[in-house]
Amino acid sequence: MEQKELGFSPWWLVLVAAAAMGVAGTYQFAWSSIRLPLETRLGASEAAIGTVFTLFVVSQTTVQFPAGWVRDRWGPKLPMLASTVLLAGGYAGTALADSIWGVYLFYSLGGMGVGIVYSVAANTPVKWFDDRRGLATGIAMVAYSGLSFVLIPFVRQFIVTDFVGTLLSLGALAGLVALVAVPILRDPAALTAGDAETDGGADATGADAEPATEPGDADTTDNVDKGYTWREAVQTWQFWLLYGIFVIVNGVTLMLIGKIIAFAANAGISAGAATGAASLVALGDAFGVVIVGGLSDQFGRERTVGVALTLCGVALAGLVTVAEAGIAPTFVALAAVAAFLRAPPYAIFPSLVGEYYGRAHSSANYAVLYSAKLWGGVAGGTVASGLVVSIGWNATFLLGGVLILAAGLATFLLRPVRASPA
Repeated sequence: MEQKELGFSPWWLVLVAAAAMGVAGTYQFAWSSIRLPLETRLGASEAAIGTVFTLFVVSQTTVQFPAGWVRDRWGPKLPMLASTVLLAGGYAGTALADSIWGVYLFYSLGGMGVGIVYSVAANTPVKWFDDRRGLATGIAMVAYSGLSFVLIPFVRQFIVTDFVGTLLSLGALAGLVALVAVPILRDPAALTAGDAETDGGADATGADAEPATEPGDADTTDNVDKGYTWREAVQTWQFWLLYGIFVIVNGVTLMLIGKIIAFAANAGISAGAATGAASLVALGDAFGVVIVGGLSDQFGRERTVGVALTLCGVALAGLVTVAEAGIAPTFVALAAVAAFLRAPPYAIFPSLVGEYYGRAHSSANYAVLYSAKLWGGVAGGTVASGLVVSIGWNATFLLGGVLILAAGLATFLLRPVRASPA
C-alpha cells in the first residue's frame, strides 16, 4: 500500500495498534496474577475461577466476527470506540463485583473489548502491507503480552493489598490508550467499503461474488483482493486444518498462561520463581510473535508454523519433567520457551489467511478462524481445571504437550489455496 495515502509511514499504524493490543492483553496475561486474590476475595472454587477465564475467552472470540465485519466495511474507528468502554468497564466491574456471577459478567465484557482490539490490530498489517507482512503482524501482536511482562510484577505487588485500586488502574489505562487509537487507525480507501462483501455475497459492483474453487497446490497468491468471502473460505480443507491447530494451541497454551502460577505452587516452586515464570511467559509470547512472524517471511509460513509448534510440544513435556524435579530456574526458562513457540496462530495465521483468501475480507475471514479460540478457551479454562482435579497437574500439562506436538506435525500437510478466478 502507498505511504502517500496516509502522509506518513504505515508502520506508525502498526505501532498504535500494538499499543492498544498491549493494554488489552493485560486481561489475558495478568489473569494468573488476578485469579488467586480473586478466589480468596470471593471464596470461589478452582472450577468457578477457571470458568471466569473460559467466559473471557468465549466473549473475546465471539465478538471478533461482528467487529471484523464492521471494520471491513467502515474501518476501525467505530469498533475501537466501543472497545474503550468495554475495556475500562470490564476491569471496573470486576473490581467492584461481590459475587462470582458479577465477575463472570464484567470480565466477559472486558473480553469483548479485548476481542475488538485484537481483530482491528491483527488485521491492520494485512490491510497495509504487501511485503514484510509477517514482521508487521508480529510487531502489532508483540505488545499483547509484552506490556504485561512490565506490568505483572506491579500487579502482583499491589493486588493483594489493594485489589480494587489495582483493577481500576488497569481499566483506566486500557480505556485511555484504546481511546487515543480511535482517531489514528484507519484502512486503505480501496479496501474500505468499496471491496467489502455485501449481505448477499455480492462484490462492490453488485455482481455476484466469485465462487471459491477447489483448493489445489498452486502458489499462494494475493493478487485478487476481492478474494474469498468467509462463506467460501470455510469450504476449503485448509481452513479446517488451520482451525483444528488453532483449537489445540489455544487450549493448551491458555492453560499455560492462566495456570502457570498455580502449577508452580503445586510443584513446590517458590513464589518468586512463579512470578518470574508468569512474567517470562508474557515476555516469551511477545518476542515469539515478532521473531517467529519475521522468520516466516524468510522461511515460509507453513514451515515456520510446523517447526515452532513441534518444539513447543517438546518444551511443555520438558516443563513437566523439571516441575517433578522441582528445578525452578529451568522451569521458568521452559515456560518462557513454550510461550515463545506458541506464536504462529497469532503472528502467522493472519498473514496466511490474507495470502490464502485475499485481503478484502481478511478481518472477517480471520475472525471466523479465530473463533477456534472459543473452544480453546473452554479447554484451557474449565476443562483443564477438571483434568487437574481428576488426573493431576503433571499429567494435564504432559497431555497438552503431546497435543501441540501433533498440531505442529499436522501443519506440514498445508498447501496454498488456489486463487479465486478473476
